[in-house]
Amino acid sequence: MEVLGALDVAELAAAFAHLPVFPVFDLGYFVVSILYLKYEKGAVELSRQSPFASWVVAMLYCFGSYILADLLLGEAPIDYFSNNSSVLLATAVWYLTFYCPLNLFYKCVTFLPVKLIFVAMKEVVRVRKIAAGVHHAHHHYHQGWLIMVVIGFVKGSGVALMSNFEQLLRGVWKPETNEFLHMTFPSKASLYGAILFTLQQTHWMPISKDSLIFFFTLFMISCKVFMTASHSHGSPFAPVEGVLCPILFGSVPPGHDDHHHDHHHGGSHEPTCPPAPLLPAKTRDELNEGTRKRKAKKAE
Repeated sequence: MEVLGALDVAELAAAFAHLPVFPVFDLGYFVVSILYLKYEKGAVELSRQSPFASWVVAMLYCFGSYILADLLLGEAPIDYFSNNSSVLLATAVWYLTFYCPLNLFYKCVTFLPVKLIFVAMKEVVRVRKIAAGVHHAHHHYHQGWLIMVVIGFVKGSGVALMSNFEQLLRGVWKPETNEFLHMTFPSKASLYGAILFTLQQTHWMPISKDSLIFFFTLFMISCKVFMTASHSHGSPFAPVEGVLCPILFGSVPPGHDDHHHDHHHGGSHEPTCPPAPLLPAKTRDELNEGTRKRKAKKAE
């Protein structure tokens, strides 16, 4: 029975890993990506003032990971745009999201049950992209473990790593929002997933690629659907990171976190420890008088 169960799981994983992502899963990926664009401040105004700039930004949201990965590997960054079907599908989603009469398309895809389906579909594509990125890097650099991890990470993180460039296209400059400074759950998951797929690709992990794709996709879907449904911004990795980071990298120096928050939020956060109370004016005068008397005594 255990052997039959293992065979069933292996067959299911193989069938799932070979499902084509276009057009169904890619549609979900484009819908959620462009929804995130519309949530950005000023994105709707940009679509009215400059439709071309809005379209370029939307294409970055959909294909930014491919562009950045190709740049790192020394390949043509516009190569993916030769895939006319994907570009047309992404363009149709962008147009309907921003220009559909009565905002009907936006209202439909943001209806929570429908949105959760699209979120799950996006995670299917994300995991495939991580696996494909690691495999692509391994083809060029057989012993380049770090390169495999980096390309897998870039393929999975999408436009997050290009956020500052994307913001410039929208006329916004927020260097403090750099993804490396404040990594979101998808970026962290993409990094950890890239490490796992690199270990599998180099035969250091005794699991098939199909099985790893299947189980890691289930993990990503479960986390993202739960976070979206509950409007949670916490990371599932936080408990583990809270234990390991102080051990591996030491504790945060006193006052460092407060200074960091003050710098990034315009000083809106108050320090953890209140400042020392100021001495009353009378006390200061008395101290000054005492100091003068001691100096006079020494002079005598």
